[in-house]
Formats: sequence, C-alpha cells, structure tokens
Amino acid sequence: MNIDFEKEFGNNLRKIRENKKMTQEMLATKMQLRGCDITRSAVAKIEVAQRHIYPDEILLIKEILNVSFDDLFYKNEQ
Repeated sequence: MNIDFEKEFGNNLRKIRENKKMTQEMLATKMQLRGCDITRSAVAKIEVAQRHIYPDEILLIKEILNVSFDDLFYKNEQ
C-alpha cells in the first residue's frame, strides 16, 4: 500500500471504530480472540499509518466492525 492509501484506511478505521463505541483495546482483544496476534499499540499505529496492515487483519476488522471493504478503503463521511 502507498502511504496516502494507508492514511485513508487508518482514518476510516478510527472513525468506524469510534462510531461503534469501541476502543483500540477492545478491537485488539476481539482480534486476539479470533487468533490474530495484535496489540492495542499496533491498532493505534495502523490508524496513523505507522504500521502496515496484513490481509488477515483486514478481514477480521471487516467482520468485527461489520462493515464493507468500501467503508474501510475509500473516503467516507462518517
């Protein structure tokens, strides 16, 4: 991914997560319970484009937050 794309993904993730009243810790915990080795700090870094995100993480986030890929990847007004 390029940095602009990662920034947009991170911003979308943060907005969606906050709109669902979920903390970074809660998201990381839900991902861990589904077998993903991720920390709250890693979620924070993804949201500010300081860490790359892996395909399995994207799929889990999509499922946990119950959103579409478009919601995560494309600019939206949430």
